[in-house]
Amino acid sequence: MICPPGFDADRLDRIRIWMQRYVDDRKYAGSSFLLRQGQDEVLFHAAGHRSKEQNLPFERDTIARIYSMTKPITSVAIMMLVEQGLIHLDGQVSDLIPEFRNVQALIPGAERLDQTEDTQPPTLHHLLTHTSGLSYPFNPGVLPAAMNEMDLIFSADQGPLKDRVRELATLPLAFQPGSLWEYSVGIDVLGRVVEIVSGQPLDKFFQAQIFDPLGMTETGFKVPKGAGDRFASLYTPLSGDAMALNATKESTDTLRLVDEPGASPFERTTTFSGGGGLVGTIDDYAKFADMLKNRGSLNGQRLLGPKTVDFMMVNHLPGDIASMGPQSFAEQPMEGTGFGLGGAVVMNPGRTRTPGSVGDFSWGGMASTFFWLDRVNDLTAVFFTQLSPSSSYPSRAELKALVLGAMID
Repeated sequence: MICPPGFDADRLDRIRIWMQRYVDDRKYAGSSFLLRQGQDEVLFHAAGHRSKEQNLPFERDTIARIYSMTKPITSVAIMMLVEQGLIHLDGQVSDLIPEFRNVQALIPGAERLDQTEDTQPPTLHHLLTHTSGLSYPFNPGVLPAAMNEMDLIFSADQGPLKDRVRELATLPLAFQPGSLWEYSVGIDVLGRVVEIVSGQPLDKFFQAQIFDPLGMTETGFKVPKGAGDRFASLYTPLSGDAMALNATKESTDTLRLVDEPGASPFERTTTFSGGGGLVGTIDDYAKFADMLKNRGSLNGQRLLGPKTVDFMMVNHLPGDIASMGPQSFAEQPMEGTGFGLGGAVVMNPGRTRTPGSVGDFSWGGMASTFFWLDRVNDLTAVFFTQLSPSSSYPSRAELKALVLGAMID
């Protein structure tokens, strides 16, 4: 491929070398990376294997678990309903899901689940911005421990979404809504909101309103029919549960197989997790990311108005994430980074300690996938791999530095 203007060919080649080094060092079994500027492809490269056991290469059409990169898609779905005047962000979730009407919040410093106080139910905006008081089982604290006991992780094979949300509503919030930031299953609750307001199951809404218009033919809550052996295996460097971040213990095998085709819950999906349930290809996700970068449209198909997308990509917190006292796991640096609707927003690249532009919008998934949009430099970048947890290596910061370092104009 001819090197595009504004990039240095040798410096772009550093990305290929870096990806291969991760494979050679047995950090990732394989990976792929797609970089576009405007409508032009700057670089695509794949390295390693989608299945080490079957000796199958990681390729452009490899299907991967994108986990929390589902969240921006659900956030777009919510904003589509907002644009139709069907919901508003200050509306309480209890207006749509009555089980949340009598929710309580844990008192500060609570050590037991029954140490609660009265609270207002979270709003849709709280859910979108991870300030709702909900949590994840892998976070520290009383509520996450209870969620872990109840296995409230919204995995692909845990039954109807409405049942999981109803079960979640029996638990107290970790804190008063709006007071703190904690990474949570709030976007899963919003997936249920989409179902209630639209009258459609979440998979049907996504297909008709997002995937079909954007031409995302190989993205869904279940591995597509006819995918054959293109679905990648999932690995972990941990000896136990690849999602159990509170009980992490390194394994002697840095690429221990934990999920593979033929035995994966993503082949028998019963839970439409708006927070982490999608699988798809790198080109499919790049179409979604390009739609956001293009302020709501792609190839003549408009999903959102430009002003709505601009609204999503500004910081919705009082300051950066770090200023809101998080103890939770997060997919991005917390200092110098705010949070919009569906993704993180760079406020000060210096504080993030990663090269980038003010306003960069990004998010990742538990299997170490990642995307970011740099509208200053007109860049769309998508990285796919399959290693959980995503906190295992600093690959996201390294990759951003490699891309920015390859730009010479």
